[in-house]
Amino acid sequence: MTWNIQSELEKWGPEASQGEIPSLIKSEEYCKKLALGHYENFPVVSWALPRKYRQDFYNIYSFCRWSDDLGDEIADNSQSLKLLDWWNIELENCYLGEVRHPIMIALSETVQSCGIPQKPFNDLISAFKQDQTQTRYQTFEELLSYCERSANPVGHLVLYLCNEFTEEKAMLSDSICTGLQLANFWQDISRDLKMGRIYLPLEDFQQFGCSEDHLVSENTSPEIRNLLEFEVNRTRDIFEKGKPLISQLSGRIQMDIDLFLLGGLKILEKIEKMNYQVLEERPKISKAEFAGLSLQAIIRHVKRLF
Repeated sequence: MTWNIQSELEKWGPEASQGEIPSLIKSEEYCKKLALGHYENFPVVSWALPRKYRQDFYNIYSFCRWSDDLGDEIADNSQSLKLLDWWNIELENCYLGEVRHPIMIALSETVQSCGIPQKPFNDLISAFKQDQTQTRYQTFEELLSYCERSANPVGHLVLYLCNEFTEEKAMLSDSICTGLQLANFWQDISRDLKMGRIYLPLEDFQQFGCSEDHLVSENTSPEIRNLLEFEVNRTRDIFEKGKPLISQLSGRIQMDIDLFLLGGLKILEKIEKMNYQVLEERPKISKAEFAGLSLQAIIRHVKRLF
């Protein structure tokens, strides 16, 4: 499916005409096509994920995809806020059993079968709302607070989905998800800058003698390289805190989460190898590199079994 949030809003948005409510089968097909149609740093659902979890992953990803695009792909911030408010109402209706949007129809099945509370979804929407009003972060702690709602809820959802949720596992998952979010920030500095957003903490700019002018330069300055080296190392330390989660999970889900961890670390490695010149070129993981990470995840999983 060719994805465009504007055309999808015409079909399923708040102003769309009330047509026939899609069936569960069609709604799940919609989510699957949406999820498989996007390749980011690595596939949404890898070969390592047990088949019984895949449709639920598609459903959750589709909710996140719509949320993200309502925040990032609408030109007017005030319109984004209105649409995110509408999306939040659709979510509330999902928990009340009043569904009409295909994603909410599919998601309602996942929510009921996995016993997922509403809070992680609410937190994600609140983070996308924050992006419409806050474009700078003074301290790293402030940025981490944003990650608590923009990234960490995804890990909680995965744990619920796989019947693995405990408070201890959630804390370890938070480190992995925060690390992934930060790695994505350092990967996408130029992309975010075009939307008027800077996620590098301003206190770190001061520490390394940088200004925002350094980011709009055609070449990565030594100051920005030093700043990014600091952020990459700090992010790697955060990933390290989450590693014990892998051994606490059961079955093949170990490999899937390990694969995400390896992918985040690979992004940091690629940023280092390109001498932190992310303003000139966006580092990304190729399909061949993903295959190598998959093999690494298999080997690590086998070693844990013996």
